[in-house]
Amino acid sequence: MSIIPFKNIEKKWQKKWADTKLYKVDISEAEKKLYTLVMFSYPSGAKIHTGHWYNYGPTDSWARMKKMQGYNVFEPMGFDAFGLPAENYAIKTGVHPKDSTFKNIENMEEQLKSIGAMYDWDYEVITCSPEYYKWTQWMFLQLYKNGLAYRDKAPVNWCPSCGTVLANEQVVDGKCERCGTPVEKKNLTQWFFKITKYADKLLDNLDKLDWPKKTISMQRNWIGRSEGAEIDFKVEKFDDILTVFTTRPDTLYGVSYVVIAPEHPILEKIVTDDRKKDLNEYINWAVNQSEIDRLSLSKEKTGVFTGAYAINPVNGEKVPIWVSDYVLYSYGTGVVMAVPAHDERDFEFAKKFNLPIKTVIVPKKDGEIEELSEAYTEAGFMVNSAEFDGMSSIDFKSKIVEVAEEKGFGRKKVNYRLRDWLVSRQRYWGAPIPIVYCEKCGEVAVPEEDLPVELPYDVNFEPTGESPLAKHPTFKYTTCPKCGGKAIREVDTMDTFVDSSWYFLRYPDPKNDKAPFEKDIINKWLPVDKYVGGAEHACMHLLYARFFTMALKDMGYIDFEEPFKSLRHQGIILGPDGFKMSKSRGNTVSPDEYIDKYGTDVFRTYLMFAYEYSTGGPWDDSTIKAVDRFLDRVWRLVTEDEWAKWVFENGDISESLDERTKKYNEELERKVHNTIKGVTENTED
Repeated sequence: MSIIPFKNIEKKWQKKWADTKLYKVDISEAEKKLYTLVMFSYPSGAKIHTGHWYNYGPTDSWARMKKMQGYNVFEPMGFDAFGLPAENYAIKTGVHPKDSTFKNIENMEEQLKSIGAMYDWDYEVITCSPEYYKWTQWMFLQLYKNGLAYRDKAPVNWCPSCGTVLANEQVVDGKCERCGTPVEKKNLTQWFFKITKYADKLLDNLDKLDWPKKTISMQRNWIGRSEGAEIDFKVEKFDDILTVFTTRPDTLYGVSYVVIAPEHPILEKIVTDDRKKDLNEYINWAVNQSEIDRLSLSKEKTGVFTGAYAINPVNGEKVPIWVSDYVLYSYGTGVVMAVPAHDERDFEFAKKFNLPIKTVIVPKKDGEIEELSEAYTEAGFMVNSAEFDGMSSIDFKSKIVEVAEEKGFGRKKVNYRLRDWLVSRQRYWGAPIPIVYCEKCGEVAVPEEDLPVELPYDVNFEPTGESPLAKHPTFKYTTCPKCGGKAIREVDTMDTFVDSSWYFLRYPDPKNDKAPFEKDIINKWLPVDKYVGGAEHACMHLLYARFFTMALKDMGYIDFEEPFKSLRHQGIILGPDGFKMSKSRGNTVSPDEYIDKYGTDVFRTYLMFAYEYSTGGPWDDSTIKAVDRFLDRVWRLVTEDEWAKWVFENGDISESLDERTKKYNEELERKVHNTIKGVTENTED
């Protein structure tokens, strides 16, 4: 038990800081600025847990050190307050999401203040307040006006338990990341943000960022740029063309069949009568499989023959058209040319269904072409195969595409794994989408002067598979802003990640009611200098925030295109059993008992001492007493007669008092400077 009277000390100094406005930030002064930010918390629970402390405490300690080094530190805090957890809690308990959310925010504000952080609460943002989501809706309208927000019918991920659509990034191992229910596929008309327009810039800029290598690698893989070609296969007996994307145009002669995704609309047209029953049964089964399962190399291959054939453009050969779930309609064109000799999945499929396997390219170890099939020249595909002898694989692919372009059945193409961001949600607790539908005028944007489109309070938010707002007549039915006639509002709300894609832009100017932010202020203070938060957001929040920032720059609202200069991830504090903390496992650790016993300073220092910050680990409080003893020594040094004790234990009785005092002061000074050096270097690390 600490000898320090920390309960009195903490209250005394936190009151002193508040009274003297020690941590008030003059946002007009941006010289030697340091914008330090932690990912804001979601108020789904009433209390701050150890994970919050592990993110916030050490980051604030670093920011304090930078302030002592002369930096003008801006360290705001707020709440990511819309979203499914509050709505699920409301469904379970009957407590309205607005009431529970603001009550939790009130509790968490007090706990956050107990951390002793340098948060200036004058700059707080709460995403579920109309003063904030008015500008979230404004952001939607700017994307809409610039062709970056659009509505389309597409197969989407549907969680039957939550009763809502999920983005691809919110499906983990085929299940809803929130509730763990297996995800189904549905065809629905939804709103999308055209993040794919920025795929190249999102990739290219990664090289400029001071971010963890793993996070950069994850974004690079998620965007998934592939250079190749589109090749057209004509469907026999039809005028239709099946276009495939391939990174191996050099293997065209080895195509022995074509595979179409189960969701592809052309299937209904080309399937033969004798294959319809089998095909329909297969499609009904396949579309409900998760993308993870469908793409798994270890999964047994399944498929159905359509009865139709495609024509290979290089040799005129008829190849059968199959349907298989390992082809995704959302990737590329939803059609694959199968080359079993040169692709593992195609090989397994061909072996199972007894389809031909034709080897056409055999590369040497150095990447040069060793053997070309004579069939290329026989089909008139090449004028003279001799000119390709010894050509590298890369050059050979380029030459094949050139010939395909000359003959009119192919073209160069860059493809991306990244899909456009699905932002529609069939739930209540989110920002309404500012669009109305008029029989006369069609799709109409709500005028900016009419924002915010406020979320009504009196809503039945029980899940039914459609937005609860669809059953609220005074919200749903409105008038058209263009013609004044009858209109219906969009009843879906926005994905919570839309709110968090721009909150860092609002912090420096949170009370602005004329604009989302003052451009001059934002350009002085951003990008964020140091951003700290969980690595689990690598392919969601961190990608979406980059997209928003790039789009706003292109629209002229800001002068920078990356939101976060330097990024660090804190690790995860696991339960004592080594598993992720959860109430169901009974392994959660509350910081309250430790703060009550040792105080905030001991607990914060322990979190910084006990773990490698980016790794974390299982909770173990066996060494917290050592931290307590260290701070006790600091306390005694200041408050007790440490000099007399040192002289008695270390002094030579023959020496004068002045000599002993000098030695004591020299040793103390050495220890102070060694400590300053160590703390400075280790905190930066």
